Amino acid sequence: MKFFKSFLKEWGGFFLILALIGLSRVFLWSNVRVEGHSMDPTLADNEILFVVKHLPVDRYDIVVAHEDAENKDIVKRVIGLPGDKIRYENDKLYINDQETEEPYLAEYLKRFKEDKLQSTYTGSNWDGKKGEYFRSIAEKSQAFTLDANFNTSFTFTIPEGEYLLLGDNRLVSNDSRHVGTFKAKDIVGEAKFRFWPIDRIGTF
Repeated sequence: MKFFKSFLKEWGGFFLILALIGLSRVFLWSNVRVEGHSMDPTLADNEILFVVKHLPVDRYDIVVAHEDAENKDIVKRVIGLPGDKIRYENDKLYINDQETEEPYLAEYLKRFKEDKLQSTYTGSNWDGKKGEYFRSIAEKSQAFTLDANFNTSFTFTIPEGEYLLLGDNRLVSNDSRHVGTFKAKDIVGEAKFRFWPIDRIGTF
């Protein structure tokens, strides 16, 4: 009994901290690794993000959502909120009939207009089938943001309690245009901080 009391006195605080960290990991935060290039250039393949759970979902948040079809978590940006009418016309976004800027797309939109991203997907990082596939998609595309049927103009009406999630790299992102809107319960949390790689650590 004395040994147990002594052990608790010496190590109890340490194990309490570990328990609190473990519980917070389950209920309050998590981390996720970015897979693929759907969020280029905002986020890159294999970056690791710190995700906060149970935050209100706001437009333009970068969130982690669970995709049931492939049973995996994906990282996308919130474009449409419950009840919104979202319309794209030749790379112009209209939210409830109001034209809205998308500054996070500016870099790749500029490259698309210059050479349809051919130089972006060329080089040592894009050797092989992946680079060839991305270049082929971009070359044939009439706009940077298309629907699943390659239309340059399309509309979504977002059901109540659901969200329209799109990747920043619109030409290669598999998102709500293909799998539909996401229910609130499917949104795991908001990505708030990038802690890997070291040279890109920080907010985004």
